[in-house]
Amino acid sequence: MNKRFVGVLTFAFLVAAGASLVLYRVLINRPQATNAAPTMVQVALATRNLEVGTLLKEDDVKLSDWPGAVPIGATAQVKDVLGRGVTTAIFAKEPIIESRLAPKGAGGGLAAMIPSGMRAVAVRVNEVVGVAGFVVPGMHVDILISGNTPGGDGNLGTLTKTLLQNIEVLSAGQDFKKDNEGKPIMVQVVNLLVTPEQAEQLSLASNQTTIQLILRNPLDHEISKTSGTALRNLFTGGRPQLGDRSSEAPRPRPVQRQAPPREVVMAPPPPPKEVPFTMEIIFGSAKTEKKFTNPQEAK
Repeated sequence: MNKRFVGVLTFAFLVAAGASLVLYRVLINRPQATNAAPTMVQVALATRNLEVGTLLKEDDVKLSDWPGAVPIGATAQVKDVLGRGVTTAIFAKEPIIESRLAPKGAGGGLAAMIPSGMRAVAVRVNEVVGVAGFVVPGMHVDILISGNTPGGDGNLGTLTKTLLQNIEVLSAGQDFKKDNEGKPIMVQVVNLLVTPEQAEQLSLASNQTTIQLILRNPLDHEISKTSGTALRNLFTGGRPQLGDRSSEAPRPRPVQRQAPPREVVMAPPPPPKEVPFTMEIIFGSAKTEKKFTNPQEAK
């Protein structure tokens, strides 16, 4: 029994070894797959970090190989991007996309960032008005005005009202570039992107009232409806003060009872007068008249 078991085990080992040898030779003789080289295309890339407002020159752009397909909006012609302003920051070795450039002929600087139909209005601010320097390009703000209403009730005091909402900040300070470290900076002038009608309102408000910028979430585009706040309401909690006659409800006026109109009795018209009957009597050449009256009238 032991010799038979050893013989079967030896036969199985030889079969397994032969199968392994055959499989090994098949794998060795299998042709190796060659890796295809990726397709390269020529794309205009930025040679350095390009800040907003930069006017592209020949030293700022170069043609370089780009693996895969051409990015949407990119170009292989350097002349198509030269002389155009940058509206969105472009980093070094990044393709220059059409949507990040100002139209041809628009130039560079702040003017290239103004969309068609919009205006940029400069507002002088301080540390408080500028929200402690956190108003940076790309942020959205609301604009509050404080002052006295012309011809209004002087008892209300100073009034504060939200003039404009969800206004984009184009630049802050003399340099409209963002801080590299992302820290707040002290600003003196803020340029806001507004419509022509809003520019008129903001220009008048900056000269006649006090302006305050309110920082808001850039993703929050909801326009809130507010009624404004008066100085007097801060001390009364929005309720009228005691003894303030101007806030009391007007008393109803007493109703004067009028006497009923007198009835006018019209007198009957007098009876018409009857004309007496006249008879002419002709006797020869003589002519006489005789009048006859109504016997009831005679009575």
